[in-house]
Amino acid sequence: MSLSFSIKTFSATILFLLIGATTRAGSADDLIKSGDDLDLKLKASEALAFYLEAEKLEPKNASLLVRIARQYRHLMADATTREEKLKLGGIGLGYAQRAAALAPNDSEAQLSPAISYGKLVPLQGIKEQMEAARRIKEAADKAIRLNPHNDLAWDVLGRWNKVLADVNGIKRALGSLIYGELPMGSNADAVVCFQKAIEINPNRLMHYIELGQTYAQMGKTAEARRLIDKGLAMPDVEKDDPEIKRRGRETLAKLQ
Repeated sequence: MSLSFSIKTFSATILFLLIGATTRAGSADDLIKSGDDLDLKLKASEALAFYLEAEKLEPKNASLLVRIARQYRHLMADATTREEKLKLGGIGLGYAQRAAALAPNDSEAQLSPAISYGKLVPLQGIKEQMEAARRIKEAADKAIRLNPHNDLAWDVLGRWNKVLADVNGIKRALGSLIYGELPMGSNADAVVCFQKAIEINPNRLMHYIELGQTYAQMGKTAEARRLIDKGLAMPDVEKDDPEIKRRGRETLAKLQ
């Protein structure tokens, strides 16, 4: 474990102890509100401490469990080793799955496991990736059925299509031969999903960059540049924005 991550963990532990000593008499709503304020500032360790304290009071609060899962994903992004990322991602996935089980008719709760699976996929072997792909699709589809205006669900489904549309024939054949049929994705479907996400929420830069990258896969260079440039020009607001912009710049550098 890196020194910087150890210091963050230690600081979060101290904060958690202080919260436990001073706010046990407070309501879960107060603790969640404090966590939300910190979440908006992208202070994952501090927000998580408040949320975990609230969980003691309301362990079956699905919305709270979704919040906790999100903080573990944020911490996962900050971790520096594969082992740290897998551990934090696994904990986050567990909270997301609990939320989905408790709230089968809540779109955000159903989507949470899909987002967590997506964060874990780059760290997994092909067998785990294929299983995750199936689960991501199922969760995103359900989240959209429950709330067609959930822009994040459309974005997740768009990414699913974009990534699987880019799997070449050899990899698909080998994967299917060893592990069973690999799900099929479509660039055209990805475009529809990202366009829908933009229509619902035009203020998320990732929708534009992901759509631009899809057009790049399709060989539509002008559209790709226009959309990626639009996303890059928007301010960073969410935790993943800097990483999404980095990938967008990489795509632009490869365009002819």
